[in-house]
Amino acid sequence: MAARSKARKRAFQILFEADQRGITVQNVLADWIRHSRSDDRQPPVNEYTMQLVEGYAEHVARIDELIATYAVDWDLDRMPVADRNIVRLGAYELIWEDGTPDAVAIDEAVQLAKEFSTDDSPAFVNGLLGRFKELKPSLRRA
Repeated sequence: MAARSKARKRAFQILFEADQRGITVQNVLADWIRHSRSDDRQPPVNEYTMQLVEGYAEHVARIDELIATYAVDWDLDRMPVADRNIVRLGAYELIWEDGTPDAVAIDEAVQLAKEFSTDDSPAFVNGLLGRFKELKPSLRRA
């Protein structure tokens, strides 16, 4: 698995854990970093994972607003936890990470959905992020 794919997977796991525990992603990220420094069995948290988590945290309100607006027939709080956090991460990377091609951000999110969620999730993630791609120029507003 490529380094950036691993970084995305770990960022998703951090977002998922924070969502499940009801705490901020910054707290979970700090825990993961602390554990990796004190336990040799824990891999270090790489720079891109930190960049994704911190970037998501900076735009969390806007990302959740976008998901709530464009996820047809899905309330954010009723969406499967894995799907919600895959879309959150994918939306951040798609809209605000200029160094990542749009197709890569969407494909990587779809791959996470295939690995961590239901059979219907990849199509859902692809459709929603595809919509964000179409609207990208107007979505970056603060």
